Amino acid sequence: MNLSERRSVFSIAGIYALRMLGLFLILPVFALYAEGLDGVTPMLIGLALGAYGFTMAMLQIPFGWLSDRIGRKPVILAGLLIFAAGSVVAAMADSIWGVILGRALQGAGAIAAALMALLADLTREEIRSKAMAVIGMTIGTSFTVALIVGPLLDNWVGVDGIFWLTAIFALLSMVVLYKVVPDPGHLTLHRDVESRPGEFGRILTNVQLLRLDVGIMLLHGIMTAMFIALPFVLRDHLGVPAMHHPWVYLPVLVVAMGVMIPLIIVAEKKGKMKQVFISCIALIATACLLLGGFHDKMVSVIVGLFLFFIAYNVLEATLPSLISRMAPIDAKGTAMGVYSTSQFFGAFLGGVLGGWCYGVFDVQGIFYGSAAIAGVWLLIAMGMHLPAMRSAIMRHVASDVDAESLQAQLLNVAGVHEVIVVQEENTAFLRVDKKLLDSEALDALLGRDLSIEPESART
Repeated sequence: MNLSERRSVFSIAGIYALRMLGLFLILPVFALYAEGLDGVTPMLIGLALGAYGFTMAMLQIPFGWLSDRIGRKPVILAGLLIFAAGSVVAAMADSIWGVILGRALQGAGAIAAALMALLADLTREEIRSKAMAVIGMTIGTSFTVALIVGPLLDNWVGVDGIFWLTAIFALLSMVVLYKVVPDPGHLTLHRDVESRPGEFGRILTNVQLLRLDVGIMLLHGIMTAMFIALPFVLRDHLGVPAMHHPWVYLPVLVVAMGVMIPLIIVAEKKGKMKQVFISCIALIATACLLLGGFHDKMVSVIVGLFLFFIAYNVLEATLPSLISRMAPIDAKGTAMGVYSTSQFFGAFLGGVLGGWCYGVFDVQGIFYGSAAIAGVWLLIAMGMHLPAMRSAIMRHVASDVDAESLQAQLLNVAGVHEVIVVQEENTAFLRVDKKLLDSEALDALLGRDLSIEPESART
């Protein structure tokens, strides 16, 4: 990356971090806090926890389209203002319905698609995979930090204080947006990161992509439901005060992340993606069964959490890579948009269904219900067919090129397996096997402006 790109990537990652940290901080503490709110029921606890997911799922793609029309920064600013307003509403609420409204408003500040479009405006194609990786690591780090810091902040300032802090994070993000993030020279449609209305038909009818969309929805549903049960398990069944919950999560998370890395290497580099993927879903089912049956024993809870976080981290890292590999090469942005919508909607469903299970069956109902959902996911994933590991290339072409003729010539180049030339955008999209690719022949046809994006980098 050049200096401008580093500034762009890390400042946008900072906005992501502040926003996602604000959403995640209440995850390990909200269920206990909600007991003291007026009008609370178990199902409403879950609804409050997952409400942000519904509005975010509904609005993130439209916000992305709006940013194409009026500009990235105005849309992101509006989203951050809505997010801050939702945080203030939740902080001032003394009823569960007030918190639900605040959480829904937080999600309505759905700026993920607009942020990704801004990132694409400010980076070259050849380093975009690195930029995406930075964003992915930022989100993962925010989740981990939130599980540790959330209970500590709850002890110091309370959950209402966490909501106020979240509003401050949104205001800081606005400062970063206008004082640090560069202004893009011009707005460009990026098929690799943005959704296009005309492409939803072929994305939503692609069975293999739908398996992955359902998978991320179920994964985030299970995760959200788990955090309705876990605070009660630690406090009421194991006698761990809320302020000490981080010391249960921290060692489990650290060791789980250490195990995650070799599993991802085996999946990506050794060609064992499906085996690792299926095994991780089975691990989630096993972890939930263990927690359901033995949640009154510290050892079994720690083992269950350890298995769950190994699988969760591996699946979170590999699912975007699989989406990128399976999506049409000229519609990866649309595929990722549908994937993200499924992810957020899963958090909403997990909150609602988890709250219902808790009210009817207590904590074991959440764990056993999650195990059953993981079992259904396992059956769905069994039919998954993985494409060969190939890389995506985006290349600029002349405006007067004969698209059909160029496509035929490119397909004759050794190592090129798929080509689509979009003449109106002066772009050729290719999938290649880098080990077999005849780069000289490709350069002869398209010039030397090469940008290869490994599919496995989109994690």
